[in-house]
Amino acid sequence: MAVRKTEESEEKTPEPTSKVARALTPWLSAALATIGIIWASGFLVDLGIALITEQVICGILGLAFAIIFLNVPAGKRRTNTLSWYDALASLIGFFLGWYLFFRYPLLLDQMAYMPKESAVAGFLLIALTTEALRRTAGWGLLFVLFVFFAYGLFGHLIPGTLSGRSLEITKFFSYLGMDTNALLGTPLIIIFTVVVIFIFLGQVLLRSGGSEYFTDLAAALMGRSRGGSAKIAVVASGLFGSISGSAVSNVASTGVITIPLMRQGGYSRKVSGAIEAVASTGGQIMPPIMGAAAFLMAELADVLYQEVIIAAILPALLYYISVFLQADLEAGKIGIKPIPSDQIPGFGKVMKSGWYFIVPFIILLGTLFWFNAPPETAALFGTASICVLGSLFSYNDKKLTFPILWLCLKKTGEISVDIIIIGATAGLIIGILEATGLSFGLTFMLVQIGEGNLFLLLGLTAVICIILGMGMPTTAIYFLLAVLATQPLINLGVEPLAAHLFVLYFGLMSMITPPVALAAFTAAKLANARPMATAWAACQFGWPAFIVPFLFVIAPNLIMVGDTIDIIITFVSAIAGIWFTSAGFIGYLTSHLNLFQRSIYIIGGLFLLLPSQSFEQAYVFELAGIALCCAILIQETYNRKKKEKLV
Repeated sequence: MAVRKTEESEEKTPEPTSKVARALTPWLSAALATIGIIWASGFLVDLGIALITEQVICGILGLAFAIIFLNVPAGKRRTNTLSWYDALASLIGFFLGWYLFFRYPLLLDQMAYMPKESAVAGFLLIALTTEALRRTAGWGLLFVLFVFFAYGLFGHLIPGTLSGRSLEITKFFSYLGMDTNALLGTPLIIIFTVVVIFIFLGQVLLRSGGSEYFTDLAAALMGRSRGGSAKIAVVASGLFGSISGSAVSNVASTGVITIPLMRQGGYSRKVSGAIEAVASTGGQIMPPIMGAAAFLMAELADVLYQEVIIAAILPALLYYISVFLQADLEAGKIGIKPIPSDQIPGFGKVMKSGWYFIVPFIILLGTLFWFNAPPETAALFGTASICVLGSLFSYNDKKLTFPILWLCLKKTGEISVDIIIIGATAGLIIGILEATGLSFGLTFMLVQIGEGNLFLLLGLTAVICIILGMGMPTTAIYFLLAVLATQPLINLGVEPLAAHLFVLYFGLMSMITPPVALAAFTAAKLANARPMATAWAACQFGWPAFIVPFLFVIAPNLIMVGDTIDIIITFVSAIAGIWFTSAGFIGYLTSHLNLFQRSIYIIGGLFLLLPSQSFEQAYVFELAGIALCCAILIQETYNRKKKEKLV
């Protein structure tokens, strides 16, 4: 194939350092994934086995604790032996989880009569979750959790609006650890029943050659155009990023292919890393899968999954169109030529070899929208299809076999444990918010600060989302922000889905926003570029993501709310605005631009971005934007042709 893979296109998982870990981890990981798949399939219900979801989650937590404590040491140093305290923590976590698996129904039914047992079990679950979080996610999210814990214990001492309810210590731990509205609540349920299945789908696609297929398909479609290498990165990273569910892991997976490709095409190290970081981050907002965010949003916003997907389509298209256009303009500015034809695979050849990778997406969407099936059912059907087809056909000599499927199960379990712990953490935070009444207090405070001014509240919320999102995985970002920041916006009349998408967008922007831009820093490492320079370049390429959320809040047309004609006009106007504004930022449209031309394009483009429904006289700004941009475009075209004649 034309696009050669020089490195393994996946994020490396550190190898277990002890013999015990190497022996047990594969089985524990595969068991976790298998239980998730079986539970999502409804097979146990068909057999007449009646289990409570939370009870099964306890068993899953036991497996997750065992995997983490066996493989992630308490300190930074990795040794070849398993320490006694890691072994003890692993055993306690495993047996506690499965003890609660058998004991939970009785505890739940008689919690008031067994307060000590519930409190002890809850405390141990919380302690193990906290330590597992420290080892996997680091101190950033742990600090946030400690702040909430401190509030839960001492919040009643705070005067004023943020004063919380006083909670008895035994009831506090019993509620947080054992109640269905806390640690074992919605976040973990969604992750266990839905997200694990989609992780397995992503693993099967990856190991059957899916990532290579998407890259080759992008090369066949975009390779012959100006800046084709960057356009390949945008399309491939966007497609695979929607499945992977993690901006950082997507950069690590596709970046080893796309970044060298962009460097060979003529892009600088900084720009190559920036484009990959922005494209990979956008996968979390790209339907139909959107990582895990869509499923969580459907639950928290109390809407159908299909509604989330429909609402997210136009903003996601604007995001990727902007990155695509900027890659093209950057190529024109520095004179990057198309990829040599002998390095571009034929479209027909790629489709003939990998057509079956399209099937699971067709099945997924068909099952969701035509049969109104739950997301986990749709994912299972899609996974089953690629398992069958991937075992019958091969792509680049990659074919699904039983050893490969076993590897997919193991990797699914390994990847899922981090997300499971984050889900448990989110549940703890939600539980504290509900038990103390802090959710109401925060909502009231933010509304007071905003004083009924929607734009002030939006700006404040955006800043809070970026700050709180720094260093946190996508799932954790959205959980935390959806609970803390959406209700004040909704109270001021914002569409619920618009509010949820708003906080998701700005939470994700922390992945490319300094000083803690994890996706950009990962891409910079692969590109051998300066991290901060790459992060600032990523902010430039991702600039529409800082503006578009404001647009679909003030004009819900961009999330498919309103008249069809208005939706089309708003969308087309937004594309034109992004095109001209991007040209101004980069300094090139059809030729190199001077400072005056760049300024007018930026001003006119931003005017075009204003939806006509945003305020009464908005159409005047749109008309002014059209006039300004067209005037400079005519001038630019005239000057370019004049220079060509002189030459």
